[in-house]
Amino acid sequence: MWRRFANRLVYGRRATPYEVLSEFSSRMAGAYESEDLLPRMARILAEGTGARSAVVWLRLGAELRPEAAWPMDDRPTEAMALTGDGLPDLLATLALPVHHRGELLGALTLTKPAGERVTPAEEKLAGDLASGAGLVLRNVRLTEELLARLEELRSSRQRIVAAQDQERRRLERNIHDGAQQQLVALAVKVRLARQLGVKDPAKANDLLEQTEGEVTHALEDLRDLARGIYPPLLADQGLVAALEGQARRSAVPVLIQGNGIGRYPVDAEAAVYFCVLEALQNVAKYARASRATVGLRSTGDGLAFEVSDDGAGFDTFKASYGTGLQGMADRLAALGGELEVRSAPGEGTSVTGRLPVLQLEPVG
Repeated sequence: MWRRFANRLVYGRRATPYEVLSEFSSRMAGAYESEDLLPRMARILAEGTGARSAVVWLRLGAELRPEAAWPMDDRPTEAMALTGDGLPDLLATLALPVHHRGELLGALTLTKPAGERVTPAEEKLAGDLASGAGLVLRNVRLTEELLARLEELRSSRQRIVAAQDQERRRLERNIHDGAQQQLVALAVKVRLARQLGVKDPAKANDLLEQTEGEVTHALEDLRDLARGIYPPLLADQGLVAALEGQARRSAVPVLIQGNGIGRYPVDAEAAVYFCVLEALQNVAKYARASRATVGLRSTGDGLAFEVSDDGAGFDTFKASYGTGLQGMADRLAALGGELEVRSAPGEGTSVTGRLPVLQLEPVG
């Protein structure tokens, strides 16, 4: 009773340190997954220290983001960049880092009314709260990262469906305007040659020779269409052979390095094949390169590829993924893989992809 009376004399009507820590502990146990946990943490910190405002910051990547504040209207609007192991200037009377297992996960800040300082008791209270907040922030961050990942997967699936529809329409146009029209024309010429066979055999023979050449062109067009859907060489001989076949058709000299690469599941081989082709098309269109190299390697628990060139390069911080690179990233993400682009002006470009897939057959 005497301790409670003394606390009232010191802290007035606001919560005592014991009440603050007790409420924080109860919230930890009972509201671990609640969306209002961080706002309550900010309120507890403000009430326990008599602060004008309190903010809970969460580390995401290389910045601290203000996740909750008390009062809610005092929540900062901008994130703060992290440049080292310490905290940036968070413009508060007191700023305390929040760690868990040695990792900086966020911070707690409080701002006192004008003319007031943080007392030793209040600083200890804030420090105790920061010490106990590490696991909370870790779980909140994991939840936010999971939600962001789910949103990216949802967007990725939508882009994949849209790309598939677009590709289907492209194939339909190519078949209708290309191979189908060629076959119709061939049928007309064969019928005309049959009619001329009796009246003018020489003219009929010339027409059949023309038709033979057009049949060859039609077969080449159909092979190109088949390669766009799923190349026979990839199905029969695997990635290295299929990419070497494409390298011979490239406008830029391409070296294929794939020693030790055997066979992988069909979807993995197709993903790597079409990603490499997209990267090589980008080299031919934009890189102004004199050569390119495609490297394939087994990573023990996966398959990786790298397409590098000696071209002009670009600033990756100023240029976002175009539709081609985004399509590559989506294709790999659908199989649990990832894409990385490294480039700088004047230093060429490197596109690297990885898939978590096991080799089915070693190289023969």
